[in-house]
Amino acid sequence: MKYRKLGRTGLDVSVLGFGASSLGSVFRETDDNEGIRTVHAAMEAGINLIDVSPYYGLTKAETVLGKAIQQVPRDKFILSTKAGRYGENDFDFTSRRIIDSMDESLKRLQTDYVDILFLHDIEFAPASVVMEEALPALQLLKEKGKIRFGGICGLPLQLFEKLLPQVEVDAIISYCHYSLNDQTLTGLLPLLDEEGIGLINASPLSMGLLGPRGAPSWHPASTEIKEACRRAAEYCAKAGTDIAKLAVQFSTSNEQIPTTLVSTANPDNIKRNAAWTEEPLDQTLLSEVLKILEPVQGRTWTSGRPEYNEGIGL
Repeated sequence: MKYRKLGRTGLDVSVLGFGASSLGSVFRETDDNEGIRTVHAAMEAGINLIDVSPYYGLTKAETVLGKAIQQVPRDKFILSTKAGRYGENDFDFTSRRIIDSMDESLKRLQTDYVDILFLHDIEFAPASVVMEEALPALQLLKEKGKIRFGGICGLPLQLFEKLLPQVEVDAIISYCHYSLNDQTLTGLLPLLDEEGIGLINASPLSMGLLGPRGAPSWHPASTEIKEACRRAAEYCAKAGTDIAKLAVQFSTSNEQIPTTLVSTANPDNIKRNAAWTEEPLDQTLLSEVLKILEPVQGRTWTSGRPEYNEGIGL
C-alpha cells in the first residue's frame, strides 16, 4: 500500500481509504460481525484512513466501527467522522449541535478524539451559518482536544471554490468528481495546493455508476450518463475486467490525489480493492473506456442550495 501526505496536516494516508458507510447497512442489510471483520481486513491490507458519519445508517455505522476499532491500537489508524447531517433531510450546522454531535460520536466510536471532523454536505446550509456557527465550533473542538483537524465536504465543486478562499480548513472530502466519468476535481487542485488543504476523494465508482451491475435506481445522474457508464462497464466485462477495478486503479494512481475512499462491508471486497492498487493500470483499456465516456465526461447533478450549483452542466 502506498501512502501520501494529506495537505499541511502532516498525516500520511493510504492511497485507498475505508469509507465506513456500508457498516450502517446503507447499501444492503449487513451483519455487524462481518462489518467488523471488514474493518480489520482493511487495516491488514495497509489501509489506515477510516471515514464515517452519524448520518450513515442513522448512527449504526459509527456504532459498528466503534466496536471494530476497540480491538486495534489507536495509533494504527486515522479516524474521521462528520457533523451537521443526521438524516435524509435533517441538517443542523449550529455551533451547539456540532459540539454535541462530536460528543455523541466519540461515545459511539469509543475513543477520546478523532483525527478529522468534517462538516457534512454543507451545500444544504447557508454560507453564513457555516462560517459564523459551524467553523467556529470546529476551532473550539480543536482547542478541547476532541479533534485534531477540521474540514468540510459536499458534492458541488462550486461549494469549495466559493468558500475555501474565505475560510480556514485543514481538509475537504469531494466525491464523484475524480473518477473515470468525471475528472473535474483536477480544476480545484491548484487552490488546494496553494492553501495546503488536504484532499480526500470519495466514490471512485461514482455511487455505483461504474459498477458491473449498473447504476442503482435512485441514482441522481441523467439517463445519458447512466447509459454511457453502462456501456463502459460492458466493454470492460467483454475485455475480461471488472470496471470497478479500473475505476479504483484510475482514482488511486493520481499522485495529486492523496487518498480515495471506497466502501464495503465484505472483507474479501476490501482486500480485493487494496490489491488492485498494487497492480499496474491497463492503459489500453483505460484509453478505450475514456473514449466511451467522453460524451458525458464531467457531467454531474445538483445537490443542495442553488447558489452552490450555478453553472453546472447537466
